[in-house]
Amino acid sequence: MEKYAWLIWSLGFLSFWGVVYFTRPSTRKQMLRMSLFTAPLGLTEPLFVPAYWNPPTLFGLAQRTGFDIESLIFCFSIGGIATVLYEMVVPAQHVPMHEDEKHDSRHRFHLLALASPIIVFVPLMLTTSWNAIYPGILAMIIGTMASLWCRPDLKGKIWVGGGVFLVLYFLFFQLLDLAFPGYVEKYWTLDALSGIITLGIPIEEYLFAFTFGLMWSSLYEHISWQKITPSPPKAHSPDRKTHDSQGGTYVE
Repeated sequence: MEKYAWLIWSLGFLSFWGVVYFTRPSTRKQMLRMSLFTAPLGLTEPLFVPAYWNPPTLFGLAQRTGFDIESLIFCFSIGGIATVLYEMVVPAQHVPMHEDEKHDSRHRFHLLALASPIIVFVPLMLTTSWNAIYPGILAMIIGTMASLWCRPDLKGKIWVGGGVFLVLYFLFFQLLDLAFPGYVEKYWTLDALSGIITLGIPIEEYLFAFTFGLMWSSLYEHISWQKITPSPPKAHSPDRKTHDSQGGTYVE
């Protein structure tokens, strides 16, 4: 079964995605849009195999080509999950930004803020010998800082989203370690990394999860010019008196 661990783990995230998608109709558009946006990042897997890790994959695709199906499933899933975690813990709703808000001086750098992770990642990959995970983490940190500067109204969603995604990712990683003991030691290229492992997880995975959660938590709002506001309290319908067949009265 160990050769299917990466697939099982990816499908675990997809199952969680499915539960959220079908139980929270108000988030479906946001989840699906961000999942489709994030899924192509799975095509960057050749940058990480085998330099960062080298897990068994379906049909041995990663070992033969660098690409794999599991990475596409994983990226699709976490993209949709990370964008709605804030709404899962804080009652909130989206409203469009007003036109005058869009013309705030900070939004002159709207596109630059969105492109900043790419602007950081690509030159670092071309000019350094760093393992790809480090330019990726740094790029997401810069992207988060740019988002915080350009959209300070989203700072709560950014920090909460990063923290909650880190916790969720940690729990999923613990399940992986319980189901497949020693998986990290076998398939992560630890001698090319920092070597710092906490609770069975390389520090790079913690950093990836936190920075991914930070950046992706506000990306939908940034792209779609949406604001996040508290949800209004649910209105309670007035009590209605109903007569039963015996002439009694009860309240529903």
